[in-house]
Amino acid sequence: APLAFTMLQLTRVSDGHSDFWGNATLDGQLSHRLEGLNLSQVLPLEPPAAWARRKEDVATYLGYFTNMVKFINMERPINYTQSLCCHLGCRLFPNGTAHSFYEVTLNGTAFLSFHVPTATWQRRWPRQDTVATFAHRELMKYPQTTYDLQHFLNVSCVDVLRAQTARTAGKQSSRSHTPLVLGLTLGAFALVGMAVGIFLCTGGRC
Repeated sequence: APLAFTMLQLTRVSDGHSDFWGNATLDGQLSHRLEGLNLSQVLPLEPPAAWARRKEDVATYLGYFTNMVKFINMERPINYTQSLCCHLGCRLFPNGTAHSFYEVTLNGTAFLSFHVPTATWQRRWPRQDTVATFAHRELMKYPQTTYDLQHFLNVSCVDVLRAQTARTAGKQSSRSHTPLVLGLTLGAFALVGMAVGIFLCTGGRC
């Protein structure tokens, strides 16, 4: 079976309020937990100072999203619940090959996915829709949601799994310690990039 590091981030928006849940697992073991704006490190994967900075980064991006949704709801109220799910991570197979992914669903339907080799977002919405088109265009604008995300998924995430494999085998790894929750930070930034497209374009024009 492949070794895996995966993150799941759930966002629910209703009446202008945003609720967040999420977790990360390393080799099937819970490593991080997200509840509201509170992010906790279940496994001691980062030293306290680095972890404090990472928590602040995630809270900042989620705060941006929350404030944006509140502002949009004031201008254009949405009287129903929207649910957004981001699933990302990487897998390392016994033969040394790896596979990384980032998938987004909106209200239970495939919405967008990230093609890691080319650092491009792809629309998965079952119809040509201004919401998906706008969100896709916004995400493609920023290096944080294209090349930085590609590097995290294709390099940093896989390096963590290789280091985990080395530790399991009793070997010393010379790789630098990569903050796993960086993926949650990038995932939160991607949420900000999608917020306008999803919540402003819904029921109106972009």
